[in-house]
Amino acid sequence: MQGLNDLSVAIMGGDAREIVLAEYLSNAGAIVNTFGLPAEGKNIVLHRDPRECILGVDALILPVPGVNDQMRLHAVYLEQQLIITRELMGLLPSGTPVFVGLARQPLRELTSELGLELVELMKLDEVAILNAIPSAEGALQIAMEKMPVTIHGCNAVVLGFGRTGQTLAQLLLAMHAKTTVIARNPAQQARAIAMGALAGDFKELVNCIKDVDVIFNTVPVMVIDQSILSRLPAKTLIIDLASTPGGTDFDKARELGIEAILAPGLPGKVAPKTAGMILARVVPRELVQRVKK
Repeated sequence: MQGLNDLSVAIMGGDAREIVLAEYLSNAGAIVNTFGLPAEGKNIVLHRDPRECILGVDALILPVPGVNDQMRLHAVYLEQQLIITRELMGLLPSGTPVFVGLARQPLRELTSELGLELVELMKLDEVAILNAIPSAEGALQIAMEKMPVTIHGCNAVVLGFGRTGQTLAQLLLAMHAKTTVIARNPAQQARAIAMGALAGDFKELVNCIKDVDVIFNTVPVMVIDQSILSRLPAKTLIIDLASTPGGTDFDKARELGIEAILAPGLPGKVAPKTAGMILARVVPRELVQRVKK
């Protein structure tokens, strides 16, 4: 891609998605420093010291899950955990772009204090829309493995009608599941009805769960609480796709004998190559636009 030949980037930690991205950037001409990522390519330089990895780079790319609340880096290939410190990030000049999937508050605060430009890729429409496809497919894969009945003809409820909720509802309807969408926005409810689903708001959720086989939650707040769980059939499977800690009272579900699965980040687990290519589609353009030479 034009413009990448003059760029040097650091990719720290990650999983199979970041390997795909690193190799794509390398093949496009960028110099790619990596730490805790076994990527290979003519322009990829592997580092054992995180300080050396980020010294002198034009941009830093953190994994899609980023860091947790204790600033621990998501790095599946590292034997020892790495904590992202103020000292480490302070090696980057003010204004340096720092890419991540979604940032937790400690990372937001640190980048702001250091004057770094935080870019949350999952908040970009193009990334979020494309990522909804492997997320929805992965959720259906879990459902097919866990349920004693087929998707065809089952009673499915989708909570939330954002990008993932819409894609999931489309797949469920295509597989002839009896699908109900619960959304706060009347326009989203209307869109769900136009697609062929039933629809309602969250006040009506309790009326939609009498015979439900599977609930897919995409809402990152507590929506499947004790009042809902206590009314669910024991056979119900809950697949929570919201970011950790999800939108389900998992302790209460366990107490009631209801299987509830927290399954964030499915693209990187069920379709890492596709998820990596989604990053490779967007990150180079963002790099060229944001790096000031």
